[in-house]
Amino acid sequence: MTVFFHRIAALIAILALAPSAQAFDTRAKAAWAYDMTTNTVLLEKNADEMLPPASMSKLMTVNMLFEALRDGRVRLDEQFSVSSRAKAMGGSTMFLNETDRPTVEELIKGIVVLSGNDACVVVAEGLAGTEEDFAKKMNERARALGMEHSTFANSSGWPHPNQRMSMRDLGMLAARLINEFPEYYGYFALTEFAHDGRAPQNRFNRNPLLPLGIGADGLKTGHTMESGYGIVGSAVQGGRRIVFAMTGLGSEKERAEEAERVVNWAFREFVQKTVVTKGTRIADAPVWLGASSQVGLVVAEDLSLLLPSLVQDKLTAEVIYTGPIEAPVAAGQQLAEMVVTIPGVPTVTVPLVADTDIAKGGFTTRMRTAFQILSERVMAEVGS
Repeated sequence: MTVFFHRIAALIAILALAPSAQAFDTRAKAAWAYDMTTNTVLLEKNADEMLPPASMSKLMTVNMLFEALRDGRVRLDEQFSVSSRAKAMGGSTMFLNETDRPTVEELIKGIVVLSGNDACVVVAEGLAGTEEDFAKKMNERARALGMEHSTFANSSGWPHPNQRMSMRDLGMLAARLINEFPEYYGYFALTEFAHDGRAPQNRFNRNPLLPLGIGADGLKTGHTMESGYGIVGSAVQGGRRIVFAMTGLGSEKERAEEAERVVNWAFREFVQKTVVTKGTRIADAPVWLGASSQVGLVVAEDLSLLLPSLVQDKLTAEVIYTGPIEAPVAAGQQLAEMVVTIPGVPTVTVPLVADTDIAKGGFTTRMRTAFQILSERVMAEVGS
């Protein structure tokens, strides 16, 4: 059997929209942006570097709480107690004290809107007994979710040498919160929350994108002296959703500017286009000892790609398979892959399947194949 590379001229004509997107030159130390609708990475800058995440790591605490809600271990109206340790937390706060019994829903708002460090400790102690044990569970869950460049020492993002996350992990976590918990994700779009009317001047969400009318609906900002200013954001426009994470910016103003820039760039620079429809015959592959000598290779689903909006070059596409294909073949059976190369965008690999059933050939087919092989061997010997 031989691996075949089949360049597809006809497909290139179909895909003749494209490529060359202008790269996004961000001032952030590290950044990652992702189109969730087409599973396309749009931006990578030091995306796997493990950096202090500040309050952006609160997203992992929220994830742990959402999982507890989904599993029935807690309810939205369930009350948690507040320890003296939680009350003593500095930085951003929900202004809790030991006599409070906040509900899970109030704690979610306190973390998401107010970035309450005290609320994070309350959640950690309520779910795991101690914040230290909660951090261990955070690390275990991070590994299980494939977050390979994250470690946690606390629930709030309070500065610690072992509190580290990459921008890719933060972006992946944001996408998880959106996909897995749609019933709770709406909390991230809240612009203000004043628990029992406490400190009303501090009731506003720090996410600079929410008031701009650009489809932003989350997720979390962060800032410490060590990390600089960062943000994990998401926005929806025209049926497309993007998520992004960036950190290491020099000021609140710079964070707001870069966040708005990356959203505008992601939606204006790229266009989603269906380039091949379901069932389109891309190529033919030879069949070994089949009732038919070849089988059509088709896409099983519409192929929708995110393409740079400027028309400059043509896409290239190749079909790769190991052949000839041995009969019998079932319609819908994956036989090959199509690799589409788009300048400026990661390579896209699409499965190709058989367009029809091919049964094993009968006696005549086997005799014809044997004769063909014998003839090829004789010709090869004569030629040598």
